[in-house]
Amino acid sequence: MRPELLNPLFAEVTALKGIGPALAKPMEKLGLARVVDVAFHLPTGFVDRIPRDELDMADSGKVIAITLTPVQYRFGGGPRSPARVQAVDAHGNHVSLVYFGGSSGWAKKLLPLNEPRWVSGKLEHYGQDLQMVHPDHVLPLDQVESIGGREAIYPCSEGITSKRIAALAAQAIERAPALPEWIEPSLKAQKGWPDWREAIARIHADPADAKARERLAYDEVFANQLALLLVRGEARAKRGRPLAGDGRLRDKLKLPYAPTGAQSRTIAEIEGDMAQTQPMLRMLQGDVGSGKTLVATMALLIAAEAGAQGALLAPTEILARQHYETLSRTLGPIGVNVAILTGRDKGKAREATLMGLAAGEIDVLIGTHAIFQEGVTYRDLGLVVVDEQHRFGVAQRMMLQAKAERPPHLLVMTATPIPRTLTLAQYGEMDVSRLDEMPPGRQPIETSVISEERLGEVVGGLGRHLAGGGQAYWVCPLVEESEKSDLAAAEARAAELQAHFGGKVGLIHGRMKGPEKDAVMARFSAGELGVLVATTVIEVGVDVPNATLIVIEHADRFGLAQLHQLRGRVGRGGGRSVCVLLRGNHLSETARARLALMRESNDGFRIAEEDLRLRGAGELLGTRQSGDMQFRLAEPDMLGALLPAANGDARLLVDRDGGLKGERGQAARVALYLFERDAAVGLLRAG
Repeated sequence: MRPELLNPLFAEVTALKGIGPALAKPMEKLGLARVVDVAFHLPTGFVDRIPRDELDMADSGKVIAITLTPVQYRFGGGPRSPARVQAVDAHGNHVSLVYFGGSSGWAKKLLPLNEPRWVSGKLEHYGQDLQMVHPDHVLPLDQVESIGGREAIYPCSEGITSKRIAALAAQAIERAPALPEWIEPSLKAQKGWPDWREAIARIHADPADAKARERLAYDEVFANQLALLLVRGEARAKRGRPLAGDGRLRDKLKLPYAPTGAQSRTIAEIEGDMAQTQPMLRMLQGDVGSGKTLVATMALLIAAEAGAQGALLAPTEILARQHYETLSRTLGPIGVNVAILTGRDKGKAREATLMGLAAGEIDVLIGTHAIFQEGVTYRDLGLVVVDEQHRFGVAQRMMLQAKAERPPHLLVMTATPIPRTLTLAQYGEMDVSRLDEMPPGRQPIETSVISEERLGEVVGGLGRHLAGGGQAYWVCPLVEESEKSDLAAAEARAAELQAHFGGKVGLIHGRMKGPEKDAVMARFSAGELGVLVATTVIEVGVDVPNATLIVIEHADRFGLAQLHQLRGRVGRGGGRSVCVLLRGNHLSETARARLALMRESNDGFRIAEEDLRLRGAGELLGTRQSGDMQFRLAEPDMLGALLPAANGDARLLVDRDGGLKGERGQAARVALYLFERDAAVGLLRAG
């Protein structure tokens, strides 16, 4: 149960004065549904108002605050003419206060003639005269106290102004209770951080207050680390079932090449984990093509040798079917029974799979999230492998683990290299293995950056590539605004390429149904199609070794992690592979740096670290974490500095200060609820 102390913060946002139906939509757009959301909607900048008692041309371009007396109205004829109010300062210098939109009645009400007003706004030149367009504030002199010299600027959306958000934030802070202190006292003193309530009030008053901002970011990171630690402790306390393989199945496996050092090391770590009574919680990070599938195969064989079942969870139908084909080919000949279950499997085939699973005849089940729905019963589930971890939230992992009588061993894999700081932030409850070597024979992918103006040359090069028997991907621009425009761009490009290459061009996009996508992919895999035009649905795991060229349009609009993922679709056979990044003409500094790094490096881990640095406060990992909490107050560039301290402090609380039972632990419980890390803890406990 959430502590009562926090109820005022978790009230609906309509509890704040002045929120009617008109504000509901813009508030919703900003994700401000509760009072706490408004409190955590931090200002991103500020305006410094310079107090003046005399107008001066030298202040042109600055925001000033000054007492002015309106002396004359000059309203134009038409409804579109601006309303101008001539005003003078205490020394008789003139300024024109301008309101657009035919608001003469409004101007008269705000600025009655011969009555002094405190006016604040940006002073500008207009020919030889001074003017102020739409002043920020016009107040009677007795109300000036309420306005400070520095005004916070908030992220806003259409229908709500920064000033309005500031007024709501002030109400939210008023409702915020004083909370017990969860930070270790000596750390708080050393950092010079204010109390929580003081910090939230200070940051809204002065967005440049570094100590207040740091304190709030730290609190969020601390709550996150503590939740992960509790989860880990909970998982470690559960007794699983040791699975010790005898090697009989693995010895029969015919591998085309010897495993890399990194693969052998990781397989040994997994074998050691699975032999324990504590359930394994291991994350396997490996760059595109580093051989994660082999590691997963070995883990599944260890489970089968020990008489248990294994489940492999894939994020998409395409990927699930691809894993099924690969594993059936590899494991069928050595007597391991592999089956598949996705949302598309219906009727008798589905029934047969479910019966085989419950009877223990199926050793390895591969599928999408259908494999942990109700009605799917395992005889003895001992290992769960989750592919492309970041596509699944904690909740889905738990549902799958709940399928076993005793918690199964869990191996999660990702081809998105994650910077070390974020690994700790997102997956601190797991042990981490990294595949940082490439299997022999894999050559780096040649990457070139070409201006969109040279599109004709690229299409010519594609023609030569097809004539030589090659296949290619053509990734269409990412159009942020809507899926529809994504689709339109992809369809237009496919039509243009069909005009050149006829029926050799196929199209795949996110709005197609599963069977349609699979049919196009199957034709591309079989070599019937030469070019696959796609939106980013091909990003994860699709494997066509003969496709050795990829063209990515508007590459400057993609994040580094995503570009690296897309590039990894080629280079999956032997021989030379090429990635062409088409760029626009007006590049930001960040986009330029991204593309330069893509050209010079094939190392996903280096790219991930650089991506984090370049993104600044951008989104973590380049993909939204479905089901996993995002940070709202801690920006990525702060994580590196705050994580080690937060991790250490959370460990101290659990190991020395009695966990959540002691006095500081009770305060830390409040932090878990405040930053909504309680759901994951409760969930993992239930799992």
